[in-house]
Amino acid sequence: MTRDFRLLATGQTLSWLGSGFQTVALAVAVVTHGGGANDLGLVMASSVLTMLAGALFGGVWADRLQPRLVMVVSDLVRLLATAGIAVMFAGGGYHLPLLCALTVVSAGAGAFFTPAMSALKPLLVPAAHLQKANATLSMLQTGCGIVGPALGGLTVAAFGAPAGFAVDAVSFLLSGVAAAFLRVRAERGPRESMYRELAAGWQEIRSRDWLIGGLFGATVYHVANGMILVLVLVTAVERLGGAHALGWISAAEGLGGLLGSALALRFQPRYLLRAGWLTLLLMPLWALAYVWPGTLTAVLLGAVVGYGGLMFFAVAWETAIQDRVPQAMLGRVSSWDYLTSFLAMPIGNALAGPLEARFGLDAVLVACAVVLFVSSASQLLIPGSRNLTRTPTPAPAPALV
Repeated sequence: MTRDFRLLATGQTLSWLGSGFQTVALAVAVVTHGGGANDLGLVMASSVLTMLAGALFGGVWADRLQPRLVMVVSDLVRLLATAGIAVMFAGGGYHLPLLCALTVVSAGAGAFFTPAMSALKPLLVPAAHLQKANATLSMLQTGCGIVGPALGGLTVAAFGAPAGFAVDAVSFLLSGVAAAFLRVRAERGPRESMYRELAAGWQEIRSRDWLIGGLFGATVYHVANGMILVLVLVTAVERLGGAHALGWISAAEGLGGLLGSALALRFQPRYLLRAGWLTLLLMPLWALAYVWPGTLTAVLLGAVVGYGGLMFFAVAWETAIQDRVPQAMLGRVSSWDYLTSFLAMPIGNALAGPLEARFGLDAVLVACAVVLFVSSASQLLIPGSRNLTRTPTPAPAPALV
């Protein structure tokens, strides 16, 4: 891999590890200061809604400016916001409006960082190595998702919640420094109005059957998946052993993600997107395992298999976008992808309780598994999804600073 890719991977690994520290620190800080579930839910909702609201604007600016500049500024803003949270709790104070405000600032900066990194990645490696690069980053992110919270728990237990926020702030600093040393430059054309540039991104999506079909399929998929993610927690607590079972299930999901990413690193089929949608068909097995046979062993096996398929698909999908979408449009297309897919997740979260109360836990889980299967399998009816090949036209060499 190139020098610039190694820099990005190093910076992101540190940032992803830091996020695990913040996850633990936030929960501990809010609860120990008397905030409870309502306050914690409000803070988390503020973060998610801000990221969704800012995603499209972040995509436009990622295509207007140099992606690395957007990333550096975003990391600087997140550094300051997270440091502010650490200082607040270190001083013994707890002010919910201030915590929400700092969370909104940090999440808003993250909404700009994500599409900028999506636009940057294809510039860092030759086109033929994009799948390996995406798989490598996926493995690192999944591994950090396992290790980060574990280290964060030890740190917060030993030194308190402010230490967890401080580590996260430092991780943003290091990520920003790594981005600042990247040497690639993207070609950027004249600017138009925000509306016209947003519309151009959407038109880029509409012009490809596999892309527009995939976005709508993912929207339906994530409504069902949002319900599943709530209901499996209930099932694990009520039927499988509570916190002990949740820990093992989380570890199995992480292991599956690592295996799926490792498979994507080594297995490079010509019809990559077709292979991705086929492996995503494994995810319903994870949901159905909670219903039948309903044992912890079966759920763990389903988690490994299902999340393995999910992470292979994620690499395939991202690589297809990088192959086929012009670099000048990548930020906007990535932001539309993020918005349309994950806006559906909170809807599913909200529907889980009422539907479970009306139809029963097992019935809703089975129905959601069916939706996962249909929304994935239907993509194979789209010619572009079946026939898209890994034969991208090499992009011109990026300019160096």
